[in-house]
Amino acid sequence: MSAEVVVRRARTPDVRAIRSLVDPMARSRRIVTKDAVAYYEAVHEFRVVEVDGDPPERYKVEFKVQGLVILNGKVMPKDTHLAEIYLPLGYPRQAPQCRMLSPIYHPNIAPHAICIGDHWSAGESLAALIARIGEIITFQSYNVKSPLNGEAAKWAEQNVGRLPLQKIDLSVAGKAPAPPPVL
Repeated sequence: MSAEVVVRRARTPDVRAIRSLVDPMARSRRIVTKDAVAYYEAVHEFRVVEVDGDPPERYKVEFKVQGLVILNGKVMPKDTHLAEIYLPLGYPRQAPQCRMLSPIYHPNIAPHAICIGDHWSAGESLAALIARIGEIITFQSYNVKSPLNGEAAKWAEQNVGRLPLQKIDLSVAGKAPAPPPVL
């Protein structure tokens, strides 16, 4: 017994209904307009170096902030870091997957993941997430009680007086002047 498949052309109301569902999701996947990206690059210590997908689903972000790496068995400072943010199909309800593409020594960062917290908020913007990752790299935000890297957690506990490595306001709101007008 075969089932009959009926294919019909989409009607205008169908297309409008689908767009009304998809458009907000597509907009939430975009960090900011090109003008705003230039603004954040000028004000903050990060830049989006690559975007993949339409709507975007993968971002590569370069951070120019102080972090740590292990070099020849020693904990050493490093000023440039590359991270990847992947937005799953369920984003923004489902948390993005974040990982470092460059080596780093941090209690809440493993080769496969950056711990962005136990509770993801669908209302957090991608720009705010990028700022939060920068704060993690500089040890302005870290958790030694639930580490991804136990050795780095032990180091952080023993060197708490040296932390944070850099005190910098990476927040989107911050102390920055108003973003450029949208034309």
